[in-house]
Amino acid sequence: MRRLIITADDFGAAPEVNDAVERAHRHGALTAASLMVSAPAAADAVKRAKEMPKLRVGLHIVLVDGRPALPAAQIPDLVDGDGFFRTNMALAGASMFFRPKVRRQLTEEIEAQFKAFGATGLKLDHVNTHKHFQLHPTIASTMIRVGQRYGMTAARTLAFQGGFRRKGLLVPDRVFGLKWSGQMTRERVQGIVDALPDGLSEIYMHPATGPYPGSAAGYRYGDELAALQTVVIPSDIRCGGFADFA
Repeated sequence: MRRLIITADDFGAAPEVNDAVERAHRHGALTAASLMVSAPAAADAVKRAKEMPKLRVGLHIVLVDGRPALPAAQIPDLVDGDGFFRTNMALAGASMFFRPKVRRQLTEEIEAQFKAFGATGLKLDHVNTHKHFQLHPTIASTMIRVGQRYGMTAARTLAFQGGFRRKGLLVPDRVFGLKWSGQMTRERVQGIVDALPDGLSEIYMHPATGPYPGSAAGYRYGDELAALQTVVIPSDIRCGGFADFA
C-alpha cells in the first residue's frame, strides 16, 4: 500500500505561514504541520489548528536560527548576545557533542519545547527539527530520550532510521523535500506523488502566502502553496498524518 504524509514545516513562524497551512489543509493536500512553539505566530497557529481537527500537528524543535523556549540566561551556551540561537550549525553542533555543560542545556531546552507543545492541548503527532538538526547524533539521542517521556511516537529522520525504530518510533520509509527545499513546485510534487513507491512516505514543504520576517531568500513560498492546492493524489494512495499510520 502507498501511504503518504504531506507536512508543512515552520507552522507558527509568521501569519503568512499559518495562512498557507490553513488554506493548504482546507483546500488542498496538506495533512500535517510542524509547530515552532516559540515562534512569533505560534499562538495563532495553535488557535487555527484547534479549528482544523483533521490536521495532524507535531513539534518542530528549533535549536538554530530562532528563539528558544527557555530564558537566554538559562542556556547561555546555546544563544548569542541577543538571546537567539546561533546560526552556525557546525560550531553549535561541535559544542553540543564535546561539552557536557552544553549537552545539559540542550536537554533542558528540548524538554522545554516539549512542555510548551503539551501546554497547547494539541495531540502530538510527530517530532522533527528545524534545518534537520536531528542529523546530529547528540540531538537525535536527546530528542528520543526526552521526547518519549512526553508522548513522542513518530519522527522524521533522514538517517538513523534503525535507531529510531528500535526505540519503537514510527518513521517514514522515505522523505522527499530535501533536494528541492523551498522549490517544491507543482510539477515536482506531482512527479513525486505519481511515482510514489509502496510503504510510508513523507513530503515536507514550506508554504506561505508571501515572504515574512526571517523567511529564507530564494524560497518559492507561494509556488509551494499553489502546489499543495493543485496536486492530484491518485486514488490508491492513502493520505494522513503519522497518527493515522501508527
